[in-house]
Amino acid sequence: METVYLAGGCLWGVQAFINTLPGVIETEAGRANGDTNTLDGEYDGYAECVKTTYDPHQVSVSDLMNYLFEIIDPYAVNHQGEDVGPKYRTGFYSEDASHLEVAQAFINERNDKERIMVEVKPLSNYVKSADIHQNHLEKYPNDYCHIPPILMNKYK
Repeated sequence: METVYLAGGCLWGVQAFINTLPGVIETEAGRANGDTNTLDGEYDGYAECVKTTYDPHQVSVSDLMNYLFEIIDPYAVNHQGEDVGPKYRTGFYSEDASHLEVAQAFINERNDKERIMVEVKPLSNYVKSADIHQNHLEKYPNDYCHIPPILMNKYK
């Protein structure tokens, strides 16, 4: 099993979507690459993300990037849907340099690579979100989500 951290705006919908993907073993809502080791405030530099543990024999980093690009606007800076602010930036984070190379290659192979605003960076730190944020849309299915409902059920 391997782990990457995917940021695609509000983590509720991203986690719900990723939970439907083939090869994904486990997810956890959290925040990546912030300025501190705790979630002290709203503007602490963190990107909302989903810690994604997956089976590399069933799904690749390129596949995960492709899935992420299905649910985000890769040209947006610090927002997705109605969610605005630096914590809603998009990104791919990992502690494994080979994951980062594949993710960056995925972007570099695109014709629109100059316009893409998705961060590809080493994971510097990660903080798990509170329990209320874990699988939030399963508990509160009518809460706001920037991901179209048709995509939420695409891989179930």
